[in-house]
Amino acid sequence: MASVLLPLAKGFEELEAVALIDTMRRGGIEVRVAYLEDELQKELVLDANGITIQADTSIKNIISDDFDMMVLPGGWGGTYALAEKKRVIELVQEFKEKKVVGAMCAAPFVLKKAGVLGTTYTCYPGAKDEIDHAGYREDLKVVTDGNVMTSQGPGTAVCFGLAIIERLVGKESMQAVKDGMLLDYC
Repeated sequence: MASVLLPLAKGFEELEAVALIDTMRRGGIEVRVAYLEDELQKELVLDANGITIQADTSIKNIISDDFDMMVLPGGWGGTYALAEKKRVIELVQEFKEKKVVGAMCAAPFVLKKAGVLGTTYTCYPGAKDEIDHAGYREDLKVVTDGNVMTSQGPGTAVCFGLAIIERLVGKESMQAVKDGMLLDYC
């Protein structure tokens, strides 16, 4: 079974995180949610709009070999926290080198900081200037550039989830989820 690591930090975009988790699990992917452990944050992670998600494990317990992909939801608060965590940057680099790394909305900022953002990517239009990286595609919901996958924002999260299912599980599983969720727009 394919497995995906999805780290959360305070201020993450809940619609992206939940849509990704739900869509990928429907496609047969095991999704483990990790939190950034510090003196203030434990397994209950507060999102940008006041919803709390319970994570499965601490980022300090993560071994990249246990997963096929790492996916970062956006939201500037969570993105900045992920970008400042040394272990997250190390994991992003490991996944890009050996596996697949994905980010959406503002989170391609983390990929850029880690030095792994490809030559073509997409993100939330309002994050483009802060990411400040050539190759931005505003016309695509999801961009795949080698081992790096990116998506635009909350409204494209399920489409991103479908692209991940296709990459890790296959077209047939992706199509079954797409049909079952009525995602003709993806």
